[in-house]
Amino acid sequence: MTTLYIVVPCYNEEEVLSKTAATLLKKFEQLTKDGKITSESRIVFIDDGSTDSTWQKICSYTKINAAFGGIKLSRNRGHQNALLCGLLTLKEYADALISIDADLQDDINAIDSMLDSFEQGSDIVYGVRSERKTDTFFKRFTAEAYYKILDKMGAKVIFNHADFRLMSKRAVECLALFKERNIFLRGLVPMIGFKTDIVKYKRSEREAGESKYPLSKMLALAWEGITSLSIRPIRLVTTTGALIFGFSILMLIYSVVRFFMGATVSGWASLAVSIWAIGGLQLLAIGIVGEYIGKIYLETKNRPRFIVEDIILDLTDRDDKNNE
Repeated sequence: MTTLYIVVPCYNEEEVLSKTAATLLKKFEQLTKDGKITSESRIVFIDDGSTDSTWQKICSYTKINAAFGGIKLSRNRGHQNALLCGLLTLKEYADALISIDADLQDDINAIDSMLDSFEQGSDIVYGVRSERKTDTFFKRFTAEAYYKILDKMGAKVIFNHADFRLMSKRAVECLALFKERNIFLRGLVPMIGFKTDIVKYKRSEREAGESKYPLSKMLALAWEGITSLSIRPIRLVTTTGALIFGFSILMLIYSVVRFFMGATVSGWASLAVSIWAIGGLQLLAIGIVGEYIGKIYLETKNRPRFIVEDIILDLTDRDDKNNE
């Protein structure tokens, strides 16, 4: 049997947390009854500096049932850092860890298949959406474009996979070797290697609360993934600059030839457009280079990725077993 820890990052999830806890506990009881997980397994909520009653609810769950645990961050550090905190903090206690969002839009029944694959030797099992029929056309189009753009820009990710995945203790220990502060787990985890597998599932709609990833945050996450994992944007700027320089040489030759042919070189409008185009390209290039320099600056600071304020975790089962 597997000692499983489920890591659930939370930020202002008071509206949905009660149902999430009840649903996950029921699933845990079923997995324990089926002999797939041990009694030492836990469901641990990671409070990412919530401003509502999320942490109070987590504390109440830990008092009701020892299967629940909680980790409170000192301040909001973002979904990726909260998830990383849970994985790195809990890896010592588990054989495998599954990360899942608090809204439970990801199908928890896929956990059974993930555990089966883990028992068969997989160190990483990705939860992948089988379809996007519940999404609007705009959401479906932008989401699929998001993964394709990431791939084209050199950030290798699993198509239609978010952060619903199983990782073995060995895989998480290897993840801990990645020390960068700019975290994009969807791109970092595939870099680990080892035997991997995919479990497909249907994603349901959110039942309560609001999504913590509106379009603006999704775009920010995409840009974070690209700039954290690839230098291809800088290379694209270099290539574009070279092409424009080559085009300018051709235009210079054309202008000289037209001059000796006695033709008047006209085109004030095209000249103005060219100036604006080159100016815009220069600003874009400076911005992209500045983004990378900013990331280098943050990395050299070596600041902590997260600070844990409080941990509630009942390890009685483990302690009793060790005493035996």
